[in-house]
Amino acid sequence: MTKRSFWLTAVGLVCGITATSSLFTSCNEAQAQEEPAEQQVVSTELIRTSQSWDGVELPDYLQGRPELVAVKYVFPAGKKLGWHHHPVMNYGVLVQGELTIIGQDGKEKVVHEGEAVVEMVNTIHHGENRGSKPVILYMFYLSQEGKPLAVQHPEIPL
Repeated sequence: MTKRSFWLTAVGLVCGITATSSLFTSCNEAQAQEEPAEQQVVSTELIRTSQSWDGVELPDYLQGRPELVAVKYVFPAGKKLGWHHHPVMNYGVLVQGELTIIGQDGKEKVVHEGEAVVEMVNTIHHGENRGSKPVILYMFYLSQEGKPLAVQHPEIPL
């Protein structure tokens, strides 16, 4: 048994036996010091809020059984989505490009690559890709079975 594997085994045994959070943290730190940086799990909180991007408080949770929905959107360069609103809470992470969200009141939010965004609920808005490359956006909806994720408003011109 090498010195490294002995140390990792000893650390693993101590971590497995001990139930206190301070020792657990110490064990994780000891293991992290032994592992190369590219093999460590990194956790980065992107957003924590109870407001949509325009500063409005989110509504209370729906009553009843939830339906969680994840959707990947790809917006070609120059593409504009029509006016719509979301009857359910949703948030997402932009993984490529830059997306501009425009509220009906004219307020704008530019979401950059790697950023998280909490969408407006029951407020009419639209999105546009003003950039030169496609936007890739992952959105997560807190919904219920049969409830639409978005309601379109084709009567409002862009």
